[in-house]
Amino acid sequence: MTIDNLAPREEKRSGRKKSVVDEKSPLLPCRQDEGAGINEFSGASFSGAVFNLSTTIIGAGIMALPAMVKELGLFVGITMIIFMAFLTETSIELLLRFSRPRKSASYGGLMGDAFGRYGKIILQICVLVNNIGVLTVYMIIIGDVLSGTTADGVHHAGVLEGWWGRHWWNERFFILLVTTLGIFSPLACFKRIDSLSFTSALSVALAVIFLIITIGISVYKLIDGSIQMPRLFPEIIDVSSFLKLFTAVPVVVTAYVCHYNVHNISNELEDPSQIKPVVRTSIGLCCSVYVMTSIFGYLLFGEGTLSDVLANFDADLNIPFGSVFNDAVRVSYAAHLMLVFPIVFYPLRVNLDGLLFPSARPLVRDNLRFSLITVSLVTLIFLAANFIPSIWDVFQFTGATAAVCIGFIFPASVALRDSHCIATKRDKVLGIFMIVLAVFSNIIAIYSDAYALFKKDSSPRD
Repeated sequence: MTIDNLAPREEKRSGRKKSVVDEKSPLLPCRQDEGAGINEFSGASFSGAVFNLSTTIIGAGIMALPAMVKELGLFVGITMIIFMAFLTETSIELLLRFSRPRKSASYGGLMGDAFGRYGKIILQICVLVNNIGVLTVYMIIIGDVLSGTTADGVHHAGVLEGWWGRHWWNERFFILLVTTLGIFSPLACFKRIDSLSFTSALSVALAVIFLIITIGISVYKLIDGSIQMPRLFPEIIDVSSFLKLFTAVPVVVTAYVCHYNVHNISNELEDPSQIKPVVRTSIGLCCSVYVMTSIFGYLLFGEGTLSDVLANFDADLNIPFGSVFNDAVRVSYAAHLMLVFPIVFYPLRVNLDGLLFPSARPLVRDNLRFSLITVSLVTLIFLAANFIPSIWDVFQFTGATAAVCIGFIFPASVALRDSHCIATKRDKVLGIFMIVLAVFSNIIAIYSDAYALFKKDSSPRD
């Protein structure tokens, strides 16, 4: 059984009718069990919910957006980011509205209501694939930033290697081991997602620091006259270049996927009706950060923008104290990802438990099961991060498969299924549009990536 059941929602409703907690109420021991030693929990605040959802959204996907804008051109790329923000809000609104008739307290519960047991299982598998892939990417990036990486025979020094030289204690394996044991594991042990609101606020602040530094460097170079006029529209010279434009869709979808945490956050809100404003505020905040990062990241590096813009900060920026700013950008973003890890790990653990133990008692009341699942997942992600060489081997696969299912295909399918006859004509039109866009763009993206890989492998023999 998952953490998300109907009891918390009933509990919160009764709690809102009373201004003082009655110590004789039978609800109190239940809260005590769920809170793991915390006697009272009146509900999560609006700001805490916004930070938790924003942290779910802003992850490694932000680093691919400047490269996406480079492919589409500044005008088309920014339009795509804003359009996907509205589409994401619409898909989440569908999830929330179609959860009401049966009071579904989780994404999996909604899929189970619409499509039965197998619908719930498919959703849980997609969340596992997406979140394990995303968390592996986070850990790989942290390793690359702090201990360095080697690509195409060229070694890119990590921050710690640049500061103190190469030693055993700043090698990738040891750095990731210390990070896993010292940061990831303690933060992954919280049983309420609201307990992560402070670290989520800090992670958003670190992402903003990265953005401010990027803007400052770009403005300096604009005044200096060393930035060229960016392309506003994509360059389409043949069919291959046209099809490549569709590879941008999975990148943007991945950057906005947060649907698997919406119910978790809603269940802990003091007033669950605030979840819609929480979603709008979070998506608005993240969209603003994405747009600014894309504009100034592309302005700063132009046609030399790499698929992971963080890698561009490994080179000389040709500005005063350039190396200091390079290190500040990389360290702030590595720290940001460390704090994003637990907020994405939370629904991963919930969905794995629901998949393996659908009839067991709530996970928060079984410390042994909670510990075993947590340790197993953290160990799996740690090993994957040490043996998978590139983030894009993971990122492209999850973005083109599980992420679009979670973000678009499943919410649209629920609306089209319309088990409770509440869908409007607009809902069904939007559902068809989201499914066609997701399926078509991902088929083209997979084909384009496969074609580019085949062409790269065959070129030496030509």
